[in-house]
Amino acid sequence: MIPRYGRFGPRSFLGLRARASAPSSSGRPILPPRYPYPTRVGSISPRAWGSTTTGKEKSGHIDAAPNESILWIDNLFPLKLSGLLRAPWKSPDQDLQELMKQWENSTLGVLDPINLVKRAIPKAAPVKVTEILPRLKDGGAFVKFTYPANVPVKEIESTILKSLEEKPVRPFFSPLRGVQAGLVQGIPWLEDLHRFPKGRLRVEFVPKNPGEDAVELSQETLYSLFRRYGKIAEIMSQPWDSKVLPKFAYIDFSYVRDAIMARNCLHGFVVPEGLGGGKAGTRLRMSYETRARPHRFWDWMSSHPRIVIPIIVALLTGLTVVIFDPIRSFFVKAHVTHKFRLSSSKLFRWLRQQTSDILSFRREKSEQAGLNAVWTERKDLIDQIRKWLMETAETFIVVQGPRGSGKKELVLEQALKGRSNVLVIDCKPIVEARGESATIKKMASAVGYRPIFSYANSLSSMAELAVQSTTGVKAGFSETLESQLQKILQTTAGALTEIGIANRDKKDLDASLPVDAYLEAHPERRPVVVIDNFLHKGDANTIVYDKLAEWAATLVQNNIAHVIFLTNDSTYSKSLSKSLPDRIFRQAALGDLSPGVAKRFILSHISGDEGLQPKATGGGSGKPKEKQPERITCDLNELDDCIGTLGGRLTDLEALARRLKAGQNPKQAVEEITEQSASEILKMFLLPGKSTSDGEHKWSMEQAWYLVKTLASNEALRYNEVLLHGAFSASTTAPDGESALEGLANAELITIRSANGRPGSITVGKPVYQAAFALLARDAVLAAKMDLAVLKELAKDEAKTIDKAEAELALLGGLPKQPAQTGGRVAYLLGKLEGAQKKVDAYEREMAGLKKVLSSQY
Repeated sequence: MIPRYGRFGPRSFLGLRARASAPSSSGRPILPPRYPYPTRVGSISPRAWGSTTTGKEKSGHIDAAPNESILWIDNLFPLKLSGLLRAPWKSPDQDLQELMKQWENSTLGVLDPINLVKRAIPKAAPVKVTEILPRLKDGGAFVKFTYPANVPVKEIESTILKSLEEKPVRPFFSPLRGVQAGLVQGIPWLEDLHRFPKGRLRVEFVPKNPGEDAVELSQETLYSLFRRYGKIAEIMSQPWDSKVLPKFAYIDFSYVRDAIMARNCLHGFVVPEGLGGGKAGTRLRMSYETRARPHRFWDWMSSHPRIVIPIIVALLTGLTVVIFDPIRSFFVKAHVTHKFRLSSSKLFRWLRQQTSDILSFRREKSEQAGLNAVWTERKDLIDQIRKWLMETAETFIVVQGPRGSGKKELVLEQALKGRSNVLVIDCKPIVEARGESATIKKMASAVGYRPIFSYANSLSSMAELAVQSTTGVKAGFSETLESQLQKILQTTAGALTEIGIANRDKKDLDASLPVDAYLEAHPERRPVVVIDNFLHKGDANTIVYDKLAEWAATLVQNNIAHVIFLTNDSTYSKSLSKSLPDRIFRQAALGDLSPGVAKRFILSHISGDEGLQPKATGGGSGKPKEKQPERITCDLNELDDCIGTLGGRLTDLEALARRLKAGQNPKQAVEEITEQSASEILKMFLLPGKSTSDGEHKWSMEQAWYLVKTLASNEALRYNEVLLHGAFSASTTAPDGESALEGLANAELITIRSANGRPGSITVGKPVYQAAFALLARDAVLAAKMDLAVLKELAKDEAKTIDKAEAELALLGGLPKQPAQTGGRVAYLLGKLEGAQKKVDAYEREMAGLKKVLSSQY
């Protein structure tokens, strides 16, 4: 191989002159020609396809003799054929030899690359082609040719370019861009690496010889060197503070083929001193670089977050409304109408009707028989609720009663019996849910709102925090609990509206009425919303109650649905009046059953099991049926006294009836129920270390014991008298007495009854608690322990009084003179001190007696 140094080509550069003795001036060694001087212009040597894609002997370079030069002809092959070189198990040289053999013997005419080369080199050019090295990867070929010594190579190039300009040669795969040609000025590198042409060239400035200095070329010089090969989009010099060696510059061409032409013609070209290459000259070394695509849109978005983020939030919100809201509305309607429940299908109802006698349970029959007695007693109330549901009134229906009084059964099983489109929302699991995500999930489950992405609220809150910390503005990603509940309830309201007008016919006389007017005219077609356990746990999680009340007010005011509230809180009007301040609620109060109704309930509950009667008939064919009625008749003689102890709470009466059916006598059953209630009270209120708050209100163990002990011997206590007792007024654990009483009332230990709109009296939380309190008070050890704790609290309060009096007396005694005006104050403090000390002495004596009880009894 003969190394080829950069020669000055026929295309004149700025300040470059053509020399006749170019070979000797360029420093190239003069060798005898390897081939005779051409006698035919444009002929092709027999070894034209003899080389490989990597040059002679795979050296990566092309050797050239004197009067021999190289021409790069572009656009002979489509660039997509470079994929042939990607197969690592195939040799590109073998593929190329086979391809060249086919082309050499082919008669494809215009499709033959050899024909394109012949057409690109005019017959008038005094050249003889000695070798052709095709470059599929670059889409062209190097053409080596010899020329007469008396003909400048510049003239030969000009002839070829002029011919291509006058008679363009266009390959079949590129009808718009013809074949281009250029004289190779440098030393082309024929590599077969997996480096494919790009529109950007990295031009490195290296010394001509090792050890010499290279000069970084200016953009003007680079432009004058490379512009002739095609349109240049940009020239970027190396940053001035960059320490990367060798120095380099980026040249971006508008077209990839222009970059290919420039690289194959100028790679290895030595820039002389006249063009700014320095005294020793600077060699150009080129490689393809992947051009970073400009992301203007993304850059603009990232640089304007205050504009982009709200737009994204709006788009996501709109997408959610368009896609998910119809799906959620569909599921809410299916939940209210029970459309996809198995129990709503005609086949299931038919099977249930046919097998009711076989598969029915005795317990269900007996319980239903017992409840019939209750519903008979409350028939007027049931009819009243049904009448309210047939009227148009923009107000609530409120059913209030203590827990266990049968509110839910009365409304759902009796007043709404046979009525479709009933939505029941139980506030208890919603309020007791931990965290906002769980609250949202429970609310959505109550109304059938799905799909629900409860975890997305936490993720959006984190994203909101990240965006706000980086941009300083709120992105609007996160939604508060209030907004999430509002969205769920709004979707539910829309679904209820669609359910109300689902059966409207176009033939109806009032079919043309608006939706609200139509539903106002047909109250019987409105759905019914039952909100159970309203104000459960009092003031805990009030946002749920407020949102439900506001939503319920919207439903009744717009005639969308009837709303029934079930609550055991007698102060419900405070919460509901915020939503409907100018309306009077329709109220239905439930209390404990009267002794006569309670007795009939128990008798009906028992007699419903296998047709038993409260009195023995003396007949029957089987012995078990004879003995059981006699036993029950004997036991029922004590039923009246037991009902007086147990009270008329429906849940307690059901427990008594189940025990009676299990074989217990009434007295034994009531004793066990009382003991169980006493154990629950002891565990929940009187044992140390247990919770003494409901989340909002706090009470002390000593306050609970004072109420238990006092109510054990009194049916009712004065509200204000209780607050004045030392357990409430002088408590160090729960100093707010009224809050403590309200918390104990929410926990159902006591019931606060109103008088003229204010708290008036305090009674037990359930009737059975009267006996349970008495049972606890009779426990001498428990009473001694709890009384000792109360006395300690009272003694602490008196000790504080003594400390205050002594401190003030010491202050007065420290005065230099004792004014006469301080005599009254000193006497008052001394009396206060004496009275407090007497109380402490009395407490100490009582505590000593209590300690003896604790040390002597089990």
